[in-house]
Amino acid sequence: MRTAIFGDIHANLEALDAVMSDSQKQEVTNYVCLGDVVGYNADPVACLNRIRDMGCPTVKGNHDMDASEDHSLDSMNPVAATALNWTREQLDDDQRLWLKKLRMVRQVSDYTIVHSTLDQPAHWNYVTNRFDAMSNFSYQFTQLCFHGHTHVPRVYVKSDKVREVPAESVEIEKNTKYFINVGSVGQPRDGDPRACYAIYDHKTKLIVFRRIDYDIKKTQKKIRDAGLPDVLAERLAEGR
Repeated sequence: MRTAIFGDIHANLEALDAVMSDSQKQEVTNYVCLGDVVGYNADPVACLNRIRDMGCPTVKGNHDMDASEDHSLDSMNPVAATALNWTREQLDDDQRLWLKKLRMVRQVSDYTIVHSTLDQPAHWNYVTNRFDAMSNFSYQFTQLCFHGHTHVPRVYVKSDKVREVPAESVEIEKNTKYFINVGSVGQPRDGDPRACYAIYDHKTKLIVFRRIDYDIKKTQKKIRDAGLPDVLAERLAEGR
């Protein structure tokens, strides 16, 4: 069994399509989504329907929560708030209900999935270094946990101590825990504008990160045509 694990799509249909196409070439058999299906980009309905139709295990991201509820966004970054208010207008009641019903944390097979962290999943904390990861491991009862939220692929490993290893190819070893950020499909922030996801080979116990080119200019045009903040289009080409 080979599972494609991806998240932070953020309504970027071109990036999602590219990842799905690549995953089929890689003989993926299963799919898992780590949340933030919507927000920022211009295809929230198409991306939501695509994930919903796939029926794959999916957890709730902070943008999924904000798009599905009616609370004020005044305390949020103005660019993100503008995009979320626009997103709310695009979604119908049924789509918002689907987002609202997503769980924060799920166990899938022999691993756990969450959008942010296991210690306080509803607080949407960011894990940007091994010290941030330490508290998560105390709540991690499976060997593997996959997450997103920062849009930066990272791998934290706990054996005798917690350390970070390159997010490239990871062999799963016994008596070791892994907290793995699979990066972002729709808005990478590590300086590489290509869509990012990971494939977990359950038989070989190998996790491989994939970077996929997609039609960024097409996505940028959609953002601008929708009247969304131009910075959302500009950042896609920079991977920031």
